[in-house]
Amino acid sequence: MDAPQIEFPCDYPIKIIGDTTADSVVEILEVVRRHAPEVTPDQVNTRESRNGNYQSVRVRIVATGEAQLKALHQDLMSLGSVRMVL
Repeated sequence: MDAPQIEFPCDYPIKIIGDTTADSVVEILEVVRRHAPEVTPDQVNTRESRNGNYQSVRVRIVATGEAQLKALHQDLMSLGSVRMVL
């Protein structure tokens, strides 16, 4: 069975889970904006884990293509504080 095809451009939610550090959200948003410069604070939502060790950053971007999404995922995973990108 083929994977469903995404029609670009489209709204695309990304969830980034990482360590809670002083600069982690700033670093994550810098990377996201390199690939999707139109992201505004209204499109970003952060949440800490119960014990405060991890945080999730949800960002809604306008995805323009598969190459953009792959490059964004790779750049986010290269950050030391990021554990997972969904």
